[in-house]
Amino acid sequence: MHPYQHATSRPDHPAIVIADTGSVLTYRELDERSNRIAHVFRSAGLAPGDCIALMAQNSAEFATVYWAAQRSGLLCAMLSTHLKPDEAAYIINDCGAKLLLTEADLGDTATALAANSATLIPNVVAVYEIHGAPLRGAGSLAEAMAEKKPTPIDDQTAGYYLIYSSGTTGRPKGIVLPYSRGPIDALAHNEALSLQRPLADAVSMAPGPLYHAAPLVEMLTSHRLGSTFVTMRKFDPETVLDAIERWKVERAWFVPTMFVRMLALPDEVRQRFDLSTLQDVSHAAAPCPIEIKRRMIDWLGPIMSEYYSASESIGGTRISSAEWLRKPGSVGRPRPGVTVYICDENGKELPHGHEGLIYFADPGARDFRYLNDPGKTKESQHPIHPERHAVGDIGRVDEDGYLFLTDRKDFMIISGGVNIYPQAVEDALIVHPKVLDAAVIGIPNPDFGEEVLAIIQPKRWSDAGDALGEELIEWCKNRISRVSCPRSVTFTEQIPRLPSGKLAKHELRRLYGAEMPPSAG
Repeated sequence: MHPYQHATSRPDHPAIVIADTGSVLTYRELDERSNRIAHVFRSAGLAPGDCIALMAQNSAEFATVYWAAQRSGLLCAMLSTHLKPDEAAYIINDCGAKLLLTEADLGDTATALAANSATLIPNVVAVYEIHGAPLRGAGSLAEAMAEKKPTPIDDQTAGYYLIYSSGTTGRPKGIVLPYSRGPIDALAHNEALSLQRPLADAVSMAPGPLYHAAPLVEMLTSHRLGSTFVTMRKFDPETVLDAIERWKVERAWFVPTMFVRMLALPDEVRQRFDLSTLQDVSHAAAPCPIEIKRRMIDWLGPIMSEYYSASESIGGTRISSAEWLRKPGSVGRPRPGVTVYICDENGKELPHGHEGLIYFADPGARDFRYLNDPGKTKESQHPIHPERHAVGDIGRVDEDGYLFLTDRKDFMIISGGVNIYPQAVEDALIVHPKVLDAAVIGIPNPDFGEEVLAIIQPKRWSDAGDALGEELIEWCKNRISRVSCPRSVTFTEQIPRLPSGKLAKHELRRLYGAEMPPSAG
């Protein structure tokens, strides 16, 4: 199915709700507006196979832009709203986007990209502000739409989304997933999998940013099935509970840090809301502490499900509440048709209980690749069995086939469901005039799962102290995404490195108490 079909059968049914603003978009409005935007794309010279970049917070406009791109045969590159201008420009240039659609509310990055598009993003032929607010250098998408017809373009062809994920060097990589290039109601592999899940056609909620893969897929699945999708511009625990009651949400997706914030509400506040419509609450993207998950099950009942996957969609696992209570800390067993392998660094398969690199064999993921990076694509493949893929996570499988995550190969930090790559932070710190060497690791945080710790070897030991620590944090805020910046700084007279010159991250994690609990999943 496709949203245009629901616009015919149930035109006034809500397609997307932005709970904290009260905005509601019906299927008729979604269809008509996405048709108008598709005409804007064609008028700008975009053809099937071209790419656009979308950098925006959750909104009804986000949904209409995506479905306009999808029915125009375009790839829609999703950009984090936390990116600095240079970071965003790199992604836009790398994917060859011909249009940028953004919003004035994003501040400096949107302002810089729109005002300096000729130099920062020279291949972009136009920048549009999607909410109609003034943004120097950008046109108004609303005004451009007003001149177009609400009927389909003549050459509708299926497009899809493009998510960027950083690699070990910290440089973002475009994840190209297989999808149909035929009729717009044809399903991509990811969409077909999502439609098979329990309660797929229920009223669903995902309060996370739609530029992340999981919330985006939740929205796409809802719209494929003609149900209502509920989200919000900014997560707020009480607003979430109110929206569940108000919209009778049946499925909800969260990251563990959201659980922490909801559990932190006073009992009388949590008990004020009727959550009885909830039938499935799923979570992913970050480790969930065992105690937090137990408290959520105690609160909501055994309706919790957890899955482990990656934006690359090269395989995955799932676990129910009943299974998890028997196997605390596990992320489950592979979904049907998928096989998991635990291998050593040479690709040799390891027996049950041994830790190693996690590979998945997923028939639907064989056409996966990284954009403009065949080297990284090959690196993700098993050295002997190229149909098996890995993203660098370390884990073990027990005798019953349940997967447990034990580490991340390249020490990626996951804070509040956001992937943070230490190299980019280290690169920012090392150029500070008072820094001789720098390392960045993740340490446990009760609210976010992990937080960023910067370990600094100053040029002069006399500079070590709180003043320099605060200076370095501010230094980072002006150079990299705010979510990637260190929350704390510590100093050492010598940062341990291997003979190869690489940082001894295992030693750093041991020295600074950064080991994650073995139950993390």
